[in-house]
Amino acid sequence: MKIQLAEHYGLCFGVRDAIAQAERLAAQGPLTILGELVHNPVVRERLAQRGVREGVLNDESAPTAQVMITAHGASERKRAEWRGAGFGVADGTCPLVRHAHGQLGLLVSLGYFPVVIGKRGHVEVAGLTGDFPDAFVVENADDISQLPLYERYGVISQTTQPVEKVRGLVEAIRAARPGSEVRFSDTVCQPTKNRQRALRKLLAECDTIVVVGGRNSNNTAQLVTAASAAGLTVFHIERAEELEPAWFSTAEKVGLTAGTSTLKETVAAVHERLKEIAASLTPATA
Repeated sequence: MKIQLAEHYGLCFGVRDAIAQAERLAAQGPLTILGELVHNPVVRERLAQRGVREGVLNDESAPTAQVMITAHGASERKRAEWRGAGFGVADGTCPLVRHAHGQLGLLVSLGYFPVVIGKRGHVEVAGLTGDFPDAFVVENADDISQLPLYERYGVISQTTQPVEKVRGLVEAIRAARPGSEVRFSDTVCQPTKNRQRALRKLLAECDTIVVVGGRNSNNTAQLVTAASAAGLTVFHIERAEELEPAWFSTAEKVGLTAGTSTLKETVAAVHERLKEIAASLTPATA
């Protein structure tokens, strides 16, 4: 059994910086993060060991005077509500999520009806639409038939969506509203694009894929979905201890990748465990 590591995988700079910011704040005093800083249990455990608490973004009460917005971002309205309630608000929003907020605000200011392609109910999507209550969320092509009729649509995307899916939905919107102008700003982040492109290379060369990342991480789920759609055997795990040797009894080439909220050391531990499994499956020589 051979193991191939993706060219791009794991922790992106936005998540890395948010974790570092949270650890600095926690060293200075009590801190509550308003939700999951990133969708990864290993990161959450590490922060909890430093005394970091978790709160709820939509409930302006917390056990500490200092709170922090997660890497997924939040609406300006929510930030104002927390400050108005007397809390110090630190912002861990990924710069590329902030860019998506800026692009949506720009499109609205230019008179376009706001449309967000993404997972309905996801914290990032809720943040993007929070300042624009009329915004329409498109999760799949079936949603487009319910899109209100406007002359001009301004479309952005949740940063962790598959870019091919996003472009396909934009074209579907144009086809469904041929008399309207559809202006699209590509806000799928580059780290997500890099990981999706690296996965496609693994899919062409491997028979089995291991994806490391949080169970509720959207970008990790997209990697799992893409690998499954390609017909490969796929295992989604959060840490090395979950790997079972029996999973790989017939595997010849295993591709390893990870979502953008997965720590490099977690991927390294999974890689080492896969090497151990590969060695255990190698027939003994006389």
